[in-house]
Amino acid sequence: MEPESRANGTAITEFILLGLVETPGLRPVIFVLFFFAYLVTVGGNISILAAILVESKLHTPMYFFLGNLSALDIGCITVTVPSMLGRLLSHKHTVSYGACLTQLFFFHQLAGVDCFLLTAMAYDRFLAICQPLTYSTRMSQTVQRILVVVSWACAFTNALTHTVAISTLTFCGPNMINHFYCDLPQLFQLSCSSTQLNELLLFGLGILMAGVPVILIVTSYIHVAVAVLQIRSPEGRKKAFSTCGSHLTVVGIFYGTGVFSYMRLGSVEASDKDKGIGILNTVISPMLNPLIYSLRNPDVQGALWRVLTGKRALA
Repeated sequence: MEPESRANGTAITEFILLGLVETPGLRPVIFVLFFFAYLVTVGGNISILAAILVESKLHTPMYFFLGNLSALDIGCITVTVPSMLGRLLSHKHTVSYGACLTQLFFFHQLAGVDCFLLTAMAYDRFLAICQPLTYSTRMSQTVQRILVVVSWACAFTNALTHTVAISTLTFCGPNMINHFYCDLPQLFQLSCSSTQLNELLLFGLGILMAGVPVILIVTSYIHVAVAVLQIRSPEGRKKAFSTCGSHLTVVGIFYGTGVFSYMRLGSVEASDKDKGIGILNTVISPMLNPLIYSLRNPDVQGALWRVLTGKRALA
C-alpha cells in the first residue's frame, strides 16, 4: 500500500484487521458461529423489547430501562459483528481510516450509554426497595427520560472526545490491527507519535464513565442489601433479591470485561487475549442479557410466551 500524506501527518489510509483466526480453513466455522450469535442476540433482544411494549405489567421504570438496554445490545453487536462477517465473506481484511474511527466512535457511544443505564437501573432498585413510598414520584416518566437523555449526552461527549483525540495521532506504519474491530488500545500500539496524552485522557474519562457509575451502583446495592435483610419474611427477601440478581450479573460481566480491555494499554503480547475479551464484551454479553433477565423472571417469561404465541394477557 502506497503511503498517502494527510493533513494531520497520517500516512496510512487503511488498516488491516487480522480478525480472530489466521487459518483460512477455520474462517467458515467462525462465520457460522458469529452469524448464529448475531441472529440469536438480535432476535433475543427484539423479543424482550416486544414483550415490554405489549405487556402492560411491564410498563414500569425497571423494564423501561431494560428495553433501552436491549436496544443498546442490538446496536453494540451490530457495530462490530456484521463488518467482521463481511470481511470473512469477501476475504478483504482492510478497513479505511475513516471507517475505523467511525466504528470506534459508535462503539464507545453505545458502551458509554450502557455504563450510565446500568447505574440508572441500580438507582431504580434502590428507590423501589429502600424508599417505596416516594418511588412513583422520584422515578416518574419524566425522570426516566431525563436519565436516558443525560446518559446519551454524556456518552456522546466521551466518544467524540476519544475520536477527535485519536485523529490527532500520526499513523505511518505498520497498519495491522490484531483484532476484529477498531478500538483505542490497538490503535495506540500503531501510532508513530506519542500516545501519552491519549492514554491519560482514556484513564481520566474512564474514571468518570466507569469508576463513578461503579461507586454509585455499589452504594445503591449496599443500601438495598441492608433494607432486604431487615425484611422478616423469607419470601419477601427472596423476591427482593431476585429483582436485583439479574442486574448485578449483567453489571459484573460488563465492567469485568471492560476493565480487562482498557487497563492493559500497550501490551502487544496481550492482543490474542484481548480478542477473547472483545468477544465477551461485544458478542457474549449482549447475547446473554435477554437470557439473564428472563431466566428467573416469570413476568418476562409470560410476556415472551404471549408475544411468541400471539396470545393476549387476561384482564
